[in-house]
Amino acid sequence: MSENLLSSLNKSQQDAAQHIDGPLLILAGAGSGKTKTITTRLAFLISIGIDPKSILTLTFTNKAANEMRERAYSLLNSEELNTPPLLCTFHKFGLLFLKFHISELDRKNNFIIIDSDDKRRVLKSINKDIPSALLSSEISKYKNSIMSPIEVKAQAQGKLYTEIADIYALYEEHLLKNNLVDFDDLLLLPYKILKNNEKLAKDISKKYQYIMVDEYQDTNELQYRLLRLLCTSHNNLCVVGDDDQSIYGWRGATIKNILNFNEHFDEATIVKLEENYRSTDTILNHANALIEHNRDRLGKKLVGTKDKGSSVKVYESNDENDESRKIVEDIKSLLASGEHAKDIAILFRVNALSRSLEEGFNKAGLNYKLVGGMKFYERTEIKDLIAYFRILTNLSDNFSIKRVINKPKRGIGATTIDKLEEKANELNISIFDLIQDSTPDELSAVVGKKNSRTLKVFEASILDLREIMNESRMRLLDSFEDTFDYRASYDNLPDGFERQANIDEFYGYIRDYFIQNPHLDLKDFLNEIALESQNDEYTNESISMMSIHASKGLEFKHLFIIGLEEGFFPIIGDGTDIEEERRLGYVALTRAMDNLTLSFVHSRFYKGKRTQLNKSRFLVESGLVKGSLVIEKQSGFKKGDMVNHKIFGQGRVEKAVNAGKDYKLTINFGGQKREILSSFVEKV
Repeated sequence: MSENLLSSLNKSQQDAAQHIDGPLLILAGAGSGKTKTITTRLAFLISIGIDPKSILTLTFTNKAANEMRERAYSLLNSEELNTPPLLCTFHKFGLLFLKFHISELDRKNNFIIIDSDDKRRVLKSINKDIPSALLSSEISKYKNSIMSPIEVKAQAQGKLYTEIADIYALYEEHLLKNNLVDFDDLLLLPYKILKNNEKLAKDISKKYQYIMVDEYQDTNELQYRLLRLLCTSHNNLCVVGDDDQSIYGWRGATIKNILNFNEHFDEATIVKLEENYRSTDTILNHANALIEHNRDRLGKKLVGTKDKGSSVKVYESNDENDESRKIVEDIKSLLASGEHAKDIAILFRVNALSRSLEEGFNKAGLNYKLVGGMKFYERTEIKDLIAYFRILTNLSDNFSIKRVINKPKRGIGATTIDKLEEKANELNISIFDLIQDSTPDELSAVVGKKNSRTLKVFEASILDLREIMNESRMRLLDSFEDTFDYRASYDNLPDGFERQANIDEFYGYIRDYFIQNPHLDLKDFLNEIALESQNDEYTNESISMMSIHASKGLEFKHLFIIGLEEGFFPIIGDGTDIEEERRLGYVALTRAMDNLTLSFVHSRFYKGKRTQLNKSRFLVESGLVKGSLVIEKQSGFKKGDMVNHKIFGQGRVEKAVNAGKDYKLTINFGGQKREILSSFVEKV
């Protein structure tokens, strides 16, 4: 039976599937049959008599868990499977564990799990001034870094983060008092229980003698520490992942978990899956060339199993409209030749870039869907801006007034808005007319003194902007930002970068519209985008547009990647991890099966203004275009390497740490350890 299971696997996949005891890292390149290998290993363990109840497989999504379960079960005879193995997400495992063991924390097991909306409501009840999205994100980071409110407060820098530490403490008190558990607690509480109860940790570890983890490169500090505790009595941990596809650093994943696997778990076996069954050789060669520029990687090279394939196309365009036109023409030709829309996709690093594509697709009558996102004009921040500009052209637009009268927050709640609307209806006038025509005292009688003052300032701001708009349309946007600080209101939010990029794109588009149409005004612009955003619903298949993050795990016969300019891809700025940006590039390229087109432009809207841009370094690094940009390639120094130094002789690397362009190596020269930069040694 076990031989039949392995017959469809290649040599590396067979080695991984047949590994039984001891730590195993399956380093699975893109399109290398990762799921097939790990599900076959699960079936193999059961087929040789290992009790299914002693196998635990952890994934990141229910979809992955369900797919693995179906594929593993299809490989087994039903009589081999008396009790199915536990195959679930990390968080589902945490929930099952807490149902039995939360009493270890002196808590009852009738706890209630709160979702993200509930969490924000609780946080808003504790503090109304700091955005609940920011609070939620920061507290989640603290929990996944295993930091208590006391530890957070001790390390807090500045008034804001000291205040967040206090809110974290109050939030934890609220959860405890009401026996509530949030999403992060499903991992943190099991960790705390196992950490403080060695006997229970041993018992649970003995129960699950074989543990497998999917997408190990996406694990964070808490998940790693939880796994260590689950391996208290054995080291039969098999993890599968790809260090070159670690793209979630911004949400807490740490690539070090996979890079240091053989240091964390002694005598680990590493099996590399390098045969790619998805992409042509040509595509793989460019992906390999790109990722080789990263230093933080274990090192592998994808080898194609398909034919060489056609060359990768690179489009150079003047601007985003020219870019969209070329892509639309290509897609029309593909559809006309009989290709299916579902086999075509367009990827971008920054969601704001979808606007020009959407416009081009709407004009051409092509059906599209935004995967994992929403259409440009349906995004909250864009709808808010449109509402503001509608008010500037029509003071009687009650719908728009109600939408933005408290955006950015100015203390005008739903009750106040209801009172305004009720009074305006009673007098048969618009809400703005009510604010404008009422004296401060009259308005105070409706909404209270404080709100009256706020609304009078809002009224004056709108009227000032209308005057500026009538004098100079180009000055309007700068004055609007100076008046309302709308863009700045997203400064500290977790998704602030994306929202500000959308705002910049919108401002830039308005400026361009006024330059191209000197005789038209803001009302004309609003009418035009209203028509653009009313895309008819098509019943046929649609072309996919999505961010690169949303594309992970997917594949397409015909793929376009746009926005390959410095600042857009890679994103450049404080806190940018250029290696993670490059891994995103690698993920993007390896989504393509047969045909790949990359596109860059000379000019695009950047921070609200049309800006001249430089082509992305990734085009040069992947060998697709010539350029003077030279990035030092991966040196490949890692623990265990033998090196030679001209004075100290031969030694073995015990540790390698990034140090600018070099590695700082800890080298054991015959018992004497020295720290030396990698540029002063050679590999043996």
